[in-house]
Amino acid sequence: MDILLQQVINGLVLGSMYALVALGYTMVYGIINLINFAHGEVLMVGAITSWTVVIWLQDVAPGLSGPVMLVISLVVACTVAALLNLTIEKLAYRPLRHAPKLAPLITAIGVSILLQTLAMIIWKPNYKPFPALLPTTPFDIAGAVITPVQIMILVVTACSLAVLMWLVHATRLGRAMRATAENPRVASLMGVRPDAVISATFIIGAVLAAIAGVMWALNYGTVHHAMGFLPGLKAFTAAVFGGIGNLAGAVVGGLLLGLIESIGSGYIGDLTGGVLGSHYADIFAFLVLILMLTLRPSGLLGERVADRA
Repeated sequence: MDILLQQVINGLVLGSMYALVALGYTMVYGIINLINFAHGEVLMVGAITSWTVVIWLQDVAPGLSGPVMLVISLVVACTVAALLNLTIEKLAYRPLRHAPKLAPLITAIGVSILLQTLAMIIWKPNYKPFPALLPTTPFDIAGAVITPVQIMILVVTACSLAVLMWLVHATRLGRAMRATAENPRVASLMGVRPDAVISATFIIGAVLAAIAGVMWALNYGTVHHAMGFLPGLKAFTAAVFGGIGNLAGAVVGGLLLGLIESIGSGYIGDLTGGVLGSHYADIFAFLVLILMLTLRPSGLLGERVADRA
């Protein structure tokens, strides 16, 4: 039972990070029907920016506490990621808004490779240890353990999701986003500026990705130029799993995918004496994707994206 509880805790932490990134995918898809495959690299830029700020603060202000450094680096990382995603939208995607669907998809893959390469040039290809900014003493829960970093990830994710849901369902921007998702031409006749709404959507998605990137770096303790590829791909899987274009589906898909991956790899590792398990954890995400696309292509909660004439 304690093994199951431990894997559930690990799965919820992992799934929370997937959910944050999956929301960026599903928001952009819901607005302009685009899969932004560069989204994982936005996570990477947020994480590496946070690392850069923390290392700089440790040099210029060594007296600052770890949590203060974390907050400062998180704000800077979110700002940089938002500006990056806004630039990507304006330069790479907006000119292709009315192009055949294959063109922006290929462009997104190209932007992803470009960002990885630039990050490798700027920050070098080696793995960089992320400083431990929070206490490392774990808490015991019925035989399982949870660290302060994992608790923070769960709390930050819950708060981020609550703010996002409030933003989408209770503000003018949220109403404009929903109207643009339904029909951008009709929304523009009602006074909504679709270009501004789309830019805002990219900014919000980038902030969520940057938060996930910093949480990922804290949890695993390293950053590097290619760190966003696999989380981005799995978050896309989570978005498809839950129903791409559906915010609640992205959250449910992320959490379920994290649980499936963690519990599956944990029990396989236990049954095989550690020979398998963590090394094969990645296959669970893609098995879920294959099964979902085969059995229910619209995802668990279906797709709430209106057909456009």
